[in-house]
This record gives sequence, C-alpha cells and structure tokens, in this order.
Amino acid sequence: LRRAAVRRISPGMANNAKQQKGRCTAMPPDLNVQKIAVLRANALGDFLFALPAIHALRTTFPMAEIVLLAKDWHAEFVPDHVPDIDRVVAVPRYPGVGAPEGASIDAKRVKDFFEQMQAEQFDLAFQMHGGGRHSNRFVRRLGAKWTVGSATPDAPKLDDTVPYMFYQNEVLRYLELAARVGATTDQIMPRVVVTEDDKEEARRQIGNTADYVVVHPGATDPRRRWPIAKFAAVANEYLKRDFSVFITGSEDERLITEEVSALTEYEAVDISGTLSLGGLAGLLAGARLLVSNDTGPLHLARAVGCPTVGIYWVGNFITAGPMRHAQHLSLLSWRTQCPVCKEPCVPIGVKGCEHNESFVDDVTIKEVMEAAEQLL
Repeated sequence: LRRAAVRRISPGMANNAKQQKGRCTAMPPDLNVQKIAVLRANALGDFLFALPAIHALRTTFPMAEIVLLAKDWHAEFVPDHVPDIDRVVAVPRYPGVGAPEGASIDAKRVKDFFEQMQAEQFDLAFQMHGGGRHSNRFVRRLGAKWTVGSATPDAPKLDDTVPYMFYQNEVLRYLELAARVGATTDQIMPRVVVTEDDKEEARRQIGNTADYVVVHPGATDPRRRWPIAKFAAVANEYLKRDFSVFITGSEDERLITEEVSALTEYEAVDISGTLSLGGLAGLLAGARLLVSNDTGPLHLARAVGCPTVGIYWVGNFITAGPMRHAQHLSLLSWRTQCPVCKEPCVPIGVKGCEHNESFVDDVTIKEVMEAAEQLL
C-alpha cells in the first residue's frame, strides 16, 4: 500500500489536499471546499451534540467558511461562544425543520431564503438535523455541490447518505457524517467558550459566591424529570454543608423551580428566567457541580467544564450520554414500560401512551448523592 501509484492531481484537488488532514471517502476528489453549510435548527442540547463534528470540519478545512443554518437564538449565542462557526443564518419557519410538521409557512420568505442560499454557492452542505424526512429536502434546495446527511428509509437521499438509527450517540452520529468528507478530530466533547461578559452576568445574580452547587429540575418532556422532592432533598444536603445552591430553569419552568425552592429547609436561590444563555454558561463554569435532568443545561455544563450528575432514562442515555466520564456521572432508570399503563417504552420523543409520569423517579437520592460526592 505504501507504493501508491502516482496520479495526476488537478488544481482543485491540490488546493483541497492542502486544507485536509484526512482522506476524503465519498466526496468528489476535485471539489475545492471553500464554503460549508450545516443545518442544525434545534434546541440547545441538540446543537451542542454537533459541535465536535463542526470542529472536525474546521480543522480539516481551515480556509473554508462554515455557515450554520439554525434559529434566531443561535444567531445571538454562537458568535461569541463557538469560534469554529463563521456565520449564522436563521432559517425561516419550515415544516419539520425548526417548526412542527404541517406548520404554516410564509411562502415568499421561504422562496427568498432558498434563492439567497443558492447564491451562496456552497461546496458542501450537511444535514445534521435528524432522520431527513423533511430536512433532506431542505438541504437539497440549498444548491450545494455535494450534500451529506442521515436518512431514515422513507427520507429522500442526499449525495452521500448514512442510515439514520435512533439509538446512536448523537455526537458520534455527526462525527460519522463529517468523516464522510475526510473530516476527523480528537475532540469528542462539545466545547463552548465562556466570555467575561458571561461571568459578569452570572456574578450580578449570585454575587461573589465561590462554593456553589446548581440544580436544574426542569426538562421539556415531563417523563425525563426526576421528582421535585428529590431535587429539594439534594439541595438541602448541600445547604447544610454551607454550599450555596442555585436553582435554574427557563421562565416556563418557574413553577417547578419555585416548588423546589419552597421545599428546601434553608435558602436555595431560585434564579430561573434571570440569565441569558451566555449568563447561564458563566454560572455553570464557576459551579462546583450541576445536578440535572437530561436537558440542554446539562449538556451546556459539560461544554464549559462543570462537573455533572445527569439523571437519564436509559434510552436517552444511549443517544445523549457524555463521551467522557471523569467529570460526568450518569444515573440511569432501566424502565422498559410506562409506570402507569405498562405499555412498552418507545423512543422518548414519541408518545407511546397518554401518560406523562416520570420515567426516572426510581433513581434514588442516595445514588445521586454518592455520585455527587465522588465528583466533589
């Protein structure tokens, strides 16, 4: 194999070879990569899972412009916190891509958006948005020279398509897509930059507190929520030991965070809805520990270096568990049936029955405290 045959290399191939550290597998060898689009118009945790793959693209194509096609909040957060991305373009409301299936759309805005994207003349476009039923059509309309993405059996195909399997770690899913064009990296944990402004915003809420623990009792899906009383019990343990405890959540989760605070014997401070996403990153970066359900702030904490105890339903752990465990311990519920009607558990994002009771309430306070003590 070392005696490789000498072959003629076009100028485009030569330029590409200078940019790439890895060897392309499926991409046309004469494609000179100068501009890359990445579709990832999801929530916080979903976005963070794609960062190692985006870093692989950055290190492999250092001269290329990487454009993230995402939501408005990405346009506010990404420029100061994710240096691998050069630009963010907010996508219009589009069914199955940042909006529910069957959602109404502004046809003119959608048409104008795709005309603008086609004028960008992307060399590569990645669908890092899911199974591709809607998102692959979206990516095909960008007009890129080469498209890469996952696909379920019923999804339209791209130029290079990898089968979409639900039970796959999300970080590895997108690293596999990046590897299809020869992009590799040894950075497998998502990383987010914490700015001085982020730290100052956090200090305005918590003062100069040094030893503090953060608990995050919310999650979009109620089945992923550990019971409120158990979060309060963990908070009480650390309050007794003279830690400060801060309870975080979105404005929509205020009822949950207030109830946790009310159940603490001392004074756990509810700061839900008071921090921007950058401010939350600043808070987590200074924390001794985060105890959280499987939700966006858990993954943000890991991305800024905060030790974490994550509480998971086993199916979600397969897709969203941490890639390294020295600072990040996970406690799993192994339930395979709904705790109410005993229907088989389905992928947690799909309704198998009408019940929303916790799938993770069998994780014990003792287990969480032992994991937290190991990290502290």
